[in-house]
Amino acid sequence: MKVIVDTKIPYIKGIIERLADEVVYAEGGEFDSRLVRDADALIVRTRTRCDRRLLEGSRVRFIATATIGFDHIDTDYCRRAGITWANAPGCNSGGVEQYVHSALLLLERDRGLRLQEARLGVVGVGHVGSRVARVGRRLGMNVRLCDPPRAEREGDADFCTLEEIARTCDVITFHTPLTHTGAHPTWHLADNAFFSSLPRCPYILNTSRGEVVDNEALLDALKHNRVADAVLDVWENEPKVNRSLLERVFIGTPHIAGYSGDGKANATRMALQAYCRFFGLPEDFRIEPPAPEHPVIHAATEADALLQIYNPLTDSLRLKADPAGFEAQRGDYHYRREADAYTIIII
Repeated sequence: MKVIVDTKIPYIKGIIERLADEVVYAEGGEFDSRLVRDADALIVRTRTRCDRRLLEGSRVRFIATATIGFDHIDTDYCRRAGITWANAPGCNSGGVEQYVHSALLLLERDRGLRLQEARLGVVGVGHVGSRVARVGRRLGMNVRLCDPPRAEREGDADFCTLEEIARTCDVITFHTPLTHTGAHPTWHLADNAFFSSLPRCPYILNTSRGEVVDNEALLDALKHNRVADAVLDVWENEPKVNRSLLERVFIGTPHIAGYSGDGKANATRMALQAYCRFFGLPEDFRIEPPAPEHPVIHAATEADALLQIYNPLTDSLRLKADPAGFEAQRGDYHYRREADAYTIIII
C-alpha cells in the first residue's frame, strides 16, 4: 500500500511508515496526477486541491485531510469515482478558541472594549463557534448565536438571524464553513450590504475562511468607520493578502488561528484513525505534542497569563512586516501549546 503525505502534517513521521508499505512526502502544492497515480491513499491539508484533475486515472481509494475544512476536496467527484474521504471535525477548535480569547483580551486592553458590557455575535455555532460562545460568556459578554442550519434542525429559540447580529452586536466573529450553494451559502456572507447595515460600529473577527468576509467590502467599511476594527486570520486569495487591509486591521495573521500543537496532534490522530478504519488496520499509535519549554506561568491576572501563553500580536507584527512571507510563516509556524498545558500562578 502506497500513501502520499503532505510534508507539513506534524507528528506523522515514524507512525505512517508502520501503516503502509511505501510513504512519499510532498509539499501540499506539489501534488499532481503523476505523483498520485499509483497511490492508494492521500493525507493532505487545505493546500492540495483533490479533484478530477488530480485523481482521474489514479488508484487512490481514500483521502484524509488533517483539517476541519474540506472545501479543497471535490466531494461530488470523489463520490462518483468511489473515493472515500475524511476530514477532522473539531480538531483545532481549542486553538481557535485560544486565538479568539486572546484577541478579545487584546481588544479590551489595547482598544478599550469593555467586554462585560459588550454583546458578542457568534456566526456559525459548530465545534469552534460553540467554544467561542462559552469563552464570551466566561468573559461576561452577552452572547448571541447565529446558525441557520442548526436553527432549522433545533428550532429558533437559541438562535437569531444575521440581521439581528448586525443590528445588536459589538463584536461579530465568524466560524462558518465556506459554501457557495445550498440554502445558506456563506461565500461573502459579510458583504457590502452587511457592512452598510451596521449601526453599532462593531469589531469584526474572521477565523473561518477568507471568502466568508468580502475583503474589499471590509476595507471600505473600515475606511468609512462602519467597523471599529478587525481581527483577520483568513483572507481572500491566500497567500496573496490584500495589503491595504492587512495594514488597516488590528490583528492580521497567516491562517494560523488553529495552529496549536494540541490541535495539530488532534488532526493528525484523526486522519490516521480514519485511514486505519478504512484499510482495516489496528490503531496502535499515540500522538502527543511536545511539552511547553516553560510550563509554569507567573502573572498578576489570568488575562495576563493567557496573553503570556499566546499573544497573536506577535504573529500579526511578523506578517505585517513581511506580507509576501505568508506561506512561509504559515508553513514554518512554531506550534504553540494551549493553556491546559501550563500551570498558571497568580502573583
